[in-house]
Amino acid sequence: QKARARSMLRILIVFMVVLTVAACSPAFNWREVRLDDSGLSLLLPCKPDKAKKVVPLGGQPTTLSMLGCEAAGVTFAVAVADIGDAGNTGLVLAGWQSVTLANMKAGDGTAQSKALKVAGASLQPAALVVSATGQRADGTPVRGQAAYFAKGSQVFQAVIYAPVIAPEAVETFFASLRLE
Repeated sequence: QKARARSMLRILIVFMVVLTVAACSPAFNWREVRLDDSGLSLLLPCKPDKAKKVVPLGGQPTTLSMLGCEAAGVTFAVAVADIGDAGNTGLVLAGWQSVTLANMKAGDGTAQSKALKVAGASLQPAALVVSATGQRADGTPVRGQAAYFAKGSQVFQAVIYAPVIAPEAVETFFASLRLE
């Protein structure tokens, strides 16, 4: 009985060491980045690519500035657009959320939202994180978490996509969001 307990304890210790080493994996090399002149700073676990494209936000063609990268099979991205009217940020963010859920083919009722604190963000509309399960364009399952928030007439989205998302990566990513 004692020998079995010691054996189980050794297995548990080895398992915990493996988990600790995996958590410190260089796959997530967090660094602070800034999104153009938006005032947003955040941590990303890899060197981001930058892009700009025009998308319909709030029914108007709007330039969207983006940063994104992939580390350990997890996609991290952040985007900002200035819609020109702070009074429409709530409607634009709600529409953006709907489009994102539709694009990832999230099943009805799978989306859950919770409040998020983003330093420097407008209080209205309140910042939130939406979590959902869906499918990538190739049909493989994906889990997504997306934060939506605003400052003045700027609207922001910060997202994580992966088959499985480590809670530590989610916490680090979303807790790092700051607006000047």
